[in-house]
Amino acid sequence: MAKYTDHLQGDFKQIVDSIHEDVWQQSMSISLEETYETSIAGKRIEQRVYERFSYTGGNRASLSVLFVETEDGADVCGIATGGSQALIWKINTWGEAAFLETLEEAVKHWNSKPGGLSE
Repeated sequence: MAKYTDHLQGDFKQIVDSIHEDVWQQSMSISLEETYETSIAGKRIEQRVYERFSYTGGNRASLSVLFVETEDGADVCGIATGGSQALIWKINTWGEAAFLETLEEAVKHWNSKPGGLSE
């Protein structure tokens, strides 16, 4: 399992939409498996769970991305799983690491936009 976190500045909905579009464009085999939206104490929370085939690992991997609204943008946490081929030990985790890199690239893309900054 691999994890990536960051804080992004900007409009919450624009952050969520931009990250989704960038992640979505990175793979022909990607699917959006489930979404969840709620709010707590007036702050929006969205979760997106993606799945795709990992050509490097020869299996399917999933990426769960959580967005939590903050005063100036969103905290983002991505967790990739499912890229291992072993029964007992995790070996060949290239698929989940590569999937997580798509989130990191999407964050870099957001930060390259005017007004999009990571802390």
